[in-house]
Amino acid sequence: MSEPTRRRPALNARTAAFVLAVVLLVYFVFAGARAYTMISSGQPVFVLFGLSILVLPVLGMLLLYDQLRFGVATERLARRLDDEGALPDVTHLPRKPSGRVERDAADQWFDQKQAELDADPENWRNWYAVAEAYDLAGDRNRGRKAMRKAIELERNA
Repeated sequence: MSEPTRRRPALNARTAAFVLAVVLLVYFVFAGARAYTMISSGQPVFVLFGLSILVLPVLGMLLLYDQLRFGVATERLARRLDDEGALPDVTHLPRKPSGRVERDAADQWFDQKQAELDADPENWRNWYAVAEAYDLAGDRNRGRKAMRKAIELERNA
């Protein structure tokens, strides 16, 4: 029996981020235009509403910038590790039919990477590996925090 072929996702992460960024940018332009119209009316209630509406696009653009910068920095670290031949390899871990790594294997791999981090907590490569391990375990929040630490340490190295 042959192994089933994996289908490539319709959008990779970079393309999806770009599409979302463009959609959000269009939304921010329309919301900003509406806010400007309300503020320029001069009526106090509309000015307040306009200022309130303007806050959302500004916050959204800041968040979008932060997320895109995070993605670029993460890719930079991955390329650097790949060039060094040190990119964490998870291809040997057993997977479920859905493609996700089996929980016990992910936990075991996490424990191994955590021990390496404990032995050398100032090495950004160890933080990167722990971030990957968190991601495999499904803990995206801790994974992002660990990746931010890896980025910070690599920049300061």
